[in-house]
Amino acid sequence: MFWLRSVAVAVACCALSATACQSPAAPPTSPSPPAAPTQDDKPGSGDQRIIMEFGGKTRSYVVHAPPSYDGSTALPLVVALHFYPGDAARIATTSGLNAKADKENFLVVYPEGHASGFNAFLCCGSEDDVGFVKTVLARMISAWKADPKRVYAAGISNGGDMSFKLAVELPGTFAAIAAVSGGFIGSAAAQPSYKPTTPVSVITFLGGKDRYFGRFDTGITQWQERLACAPGVARDDLANGITVATATCADGSTVEIYRLPEMGHSWPGAAQGELSDAWAGVNATDLAWDFFEAHAIQGR
Repeated sequence: MFWLRSVAVAVACCALSATACQSPAAPPTSPSPPAAPTQDDKPGSGDQRIIMEFGGKTRSYVVHAPPSYDGSTALPLVVALHFYPGDAARIATTSGLNAKADKENFLVVYPEGHASGFNAFLCCGSEDDVGFVKTVLARMISAWKADPKRVYAAGISNGGDMSFKLAVELPGTFAAIAAVSGGFIGSAAAQPSYKPTTPVSVITFLGGKDRYFGRFDTGITQWQERLACAPGVARDDLANGITVATATCADGSTVEIYRLPEMGHSWPGAAQGELSDAWAGVNATDLAWDFFEAHAIQGR
């Protein structure tokens, strides 16, 4: 039985440290069909925590709607995916997406991983998180009036890995993703046939001092090879030795890679919260939103 309820929640920061998960790779899972939600949540401005039953477990997500939200206009939606171990409050604090949403007038939904992690490429767990996100998105589009042409994913670390998994395994859903200190890695991503079948543009931020930099860099290169992406003009005029490489892919998607040689496993430009680096030289939240605004799913 599927049920959900909502209560108002104030998103707060937990002062705990987070590390990237290095559990053995879990096999790819097939997304479950979305369960039919009840009508118990009440779309409106501010924050709501939604509790639901999915896959035999209690799951949750937090929705943030800007002050101007009235449900009458279809708004863009950003799916924000936390690190491991993490939750909605901690990624909201690090990313600053709520303030950005209030300024730019878009919705944010924060799915929460079971036991603080998502079943992405290398970790964390064995839940059908693709199916869980699919169910959450169905509710956001039907009840909250999110614009299905402008749905995006942004994640860091385990959440960054998960954004790539969603791009591949939920075709036709995401117009673009932003992977911060996360990548297209692991046994599933190593398979040549594992790639998106509909265009999904990618912006990614890779720290040169991140111990996973080599794997992330290899992964985004493989992504481009599989999609027959042609490199564009690279930039190297930013602070702290940052470079930006862009590519246009055969399916019409684009790839934009920020390589930050002085950054570790962090969210560049984040002023507070875990995995933040206020002095990285660029602001990933601002750049990701600019990138998202330039992309929408065509033909809907």
